[in-house]
Amino acid sequence: MKQLSCINPGTFSYIDTPMPLWKAGHTLLKIRQIGVCGTDIHAFEGTQPYFNYPRVLGHEVSAEIVETAAQGFRRGDRVTIVPYLSCGSCIACRNGKPNCCTDIKVCGVHVDGALSTHFLVPDAYLVAGNGFSDDELALVEPLAIGAHGVRRASISPGEYVLVVGAGPIGLGTMEMARIAGAEIIAMDVNPKRLEFCRDKLSIAHTIDGRDDKVLEQLSELTNGDMPTVIIDCTGNQYAINQSFSYLSHGGRYVLIGLQKNAILVNHPEFHKREATLMSSRNATVADFEHVLTCLREKRIVPDLYVTDKIPFEEIADFFPNLLDPQSKTIKAMITFS
Repeated sequence: MKQLSCINPGTFSYIDTPMPLWKAGHTLLKIRQIGVCGTDIHAFEGTQPYFNYPRVLGHEVSAEIVETAAQGFRRGDRVTIVPYLSCGSCIACRNGKPNCCTDIKVCGVHVDGALSTHFLVPDAYLVAGNGFSDDELALVEPLAIGAHGVRRASISPGEYVLVVGAGPIGLGTMEMARIAGAEIIAMDVNPKRLEFCRDKLSIAHTIDGRDDKVLEQLSELTNGDMPTVIIDCTGNQYAINQSFSYLSHGGRYVLIGLQKNAILVNHPEFHKREATLMSSRNATVADFEHVLTCLREKRIVPDLYVTDKIPFEEIADFFPNLLDPQSKTIKAMITFS
């Protein structure tokens, strides 16, 4: 079979490797479609934490079962996967949080991912997907990331939620926060992304993060209260640090975005707000199920997100285009023949 490996930052190589052999407790998949996410782009840039090279990327999966003995599944079934392999015995796993297992192995980050014609996955990580399109199945994981962050924030209907970063994860987070009943404010430094938020997602409140009157705009939009929830989806150190000043008193700040350096907080300002700071890592099966329900009920329209489809054989040459901040790409999908 053929797979695509990121040999080092900026370099991909197609590799011919033996087909994985089916074994008990595992399922052999034929990959149909893979979504490209920020993790993949950061790996290609060389800015992804928890990462070693070479690495086969890919964890947003639409696939078809080739061989399985998993209960409830059979050959030909359509599936996606939970790509976070956990130990099952650490304190996080014992407390129902395998998404932040102390020895987690995320496909495409700590271990090789699914950017290949076939992929072998433990049965426990299969997610049934019959009746869903390839676009929908490959969007489940990134939407689940947003769903998990929104669940961490414990959003109440009518709350003003500022989502910083209108990339694919940010857009999905906005959708999940909207479904939770929030009044969404979208912030980005890319006018095209903000236009997409207004025109495609019908988000009424958008702010250009480069504006020198962001605080004034947020105050006006929230009747002087400021957002009670801020969710960062940028993974940008400056944006993360700056957003502390946008938070309401008693507010919650959730970090979905990830970067390598220290977070800088003005302690008196944070303290007087009695604010809450949370990270949001990966997602759980419950988040995947919530997303599938939203897709099934047509509360999310996948056609809004998928802007580019690139054949597997061409993605190595196309990939550098995804690093262009002026690119019109919202969500790129890698297709397999």
